[in-house]
Amino acid sequence: MSKKILIATVAVATLVGAASAAESSDYPPASDPGTCYARVLIPEQINVQTEQVVDRPESTEIKLVPATYETVTEQVLVKEETKNIRVIPATYETVTEQVLVAPERVETTVVPAEYETYTEQVLIREAYTTWKPGNGLYGRATDASASSNGVSTGELLCRVEVPAEYETVTRTRLLSPERTETRTIPSTYETVTKEVVVEEAQVVEEIVPAVYNTVTVEKLVTPASEETLVVPATYKAIDKRVVSGGGALEWREVLCDTNATSSKIRSVQQALSDAGYSNPVDGEFGPATLTAMESYQRSNNLPVGYLTISTVESLGLTKN
Repeated sequence: MSKKILIATVAVATLVGAASAAESSDYPPASDPGTCYARVLIPEQINVQTEQVVDRPESTEIKLVPATYETVTEQVLVKEETKNIRVIPATYETVTEQVLVAPERVETTVVPAEYETYTEQVLIREAYTTWKPGNGLYGRATDASASSNGVSTGELLCRVEVPAEYETVTRTRLLSPERTETRTIPSTYETVTKEVVVEEAQVVEEIVPAVYNTVTVEKLVTPASEETLVVPATYKAIDKRVVSGGGALEWREVLCDTNATSSKIRSVQQALSDAGYSNPVDGEFGPATLTAMESYQRSNNLPVGYLTISTVESLGLTKN
């Protein structure tokens, strides 16, 4: 009675050339009669590695050290020394004069740097290609292929490309660096009035002392200067998934038409049902049982598609 369990992967174990096949990596390892093997894809082993990436690059800032001034007082001549004539007094005229109060100075202001935030795709795992089993699993029809020496492998493989994986990270970059702007503050003056002699006295001379005014002015002591400060870069940690193993085809021992009884299939079906994977418990490995088995294998990181001995043991059953 047909069980619809497995395709005939290694059903003919005693064909011509079996001795040489046992020594080749294209054939299963040497085993006892009645043992079946299938070439299955071993699930990948993923490790998560933490990597430090630049969050904000190193930059510089310019610190402005303002100029210093001191306040001083100065005597400004208002009226020059004159001579008076007693008989014929001198004549005067009034003139105005601009006196420097504060000298011209330069004032510097700092314009802050500008930044922008952008996203970037970071490669987590590169793309690769691998062999994966195609149709022809338990309960599926397949055409067995034969090698040049006439040995039927019973396997159906497909070459597939697994795309690269990326992660989007956010980074900050400098748009315009910090800069300084300067402006010139003009000098300030004070208008003073003084009298000057137009005509001196002619007979008796009398000296009239000069007249001064005291004014307060600011004088530059140290000019403004700039200091450059280095702002160190900052970093953040991102997780990167790295494939550390698996992803290859290996020969694994399986249960097939030649070594799986209805009782064993019924035990597997019952174990799948007990694990929460619904399927009929009738001793026939049909499509529903295949679907339940593959769902269980994916959930438990087992090779998918064949009733491997590792799957049987994972369900708490024994090989025999």
